[in-house]
Amino acid sequence: MLRSLSLFKELRKDLGMSKVITALSVSVDGYITGRDPGSGRGLGDGSMLFDWYFDGDTPSQELGGFRLSEPSARVFDALAGRVGVSLAGRNTYDDSGWAAGGTPHPTAPLVVLSHRSIPPNERQTLVTTGIEDAVATARGLAGDKDVALMGGGVVTAALAAGLVDEVVLHQVPVLLGGGRPFFGSLPEHVSLRLVEAVPAPGVTHLHYEVVR
Repeated sequence: MLRSLSLFKELRKDLGMSKVITALSVSVDGYITGRDPGSGRGLGDGSMLFDWYFDGDTPSQELGGFRLSEPSARVFDALAGRVGVSLAGRNTYDDSGWAAGGTPHPTAPLVVLSHRSIPPNERQTLVTTGIEDAVATARGLAGDKDVALMGGGVVTAALAAGLVDEVVLHQVPVLLGGGRPFFGSLPEHVSLRLVEAVPAPGVTHLHYEVVR
């Protein structure tokens, strides 16, 4: 089984197949929300994690409404242009208000990993049978683009299953002191290789490749 998984990953790399990536705003102490997040409350008291989306004078060419600094716009648009489908867990789905029919990306559908039902929506697909099936479903929808993981639970489960190719931390210089952490407990360590570090006003973009 392990050898088969390793061979699949090597074949995927050789064929230039889509990657599984995650790129989330995170505090220096590792939180992706502040305290008391939830439906109707968004990120709780962690909304400053996304200030860098709107504090600049360079409009995003990929997602309307975002005005970033020049270095942040370059990083943000490069990542957004790669996304063929987003994959989120239930907490992220509820916190973000996507039950009303929205998705995190204007052109990419959303896969939701949850044991609970979601309202019918042609741009949203529910998977109830675990992270491997959720990633496989997302790959089928992504075509030749990448799968973007959203939410700490989904990212941790995918890392534990050896399914993540790249991790991007948009690290905001704040210590939130509490909230929902980016990474949960893993069965073993995961080695990362720094590909790029881009300092920008209000955020540092750290791009890592998962080492296998």
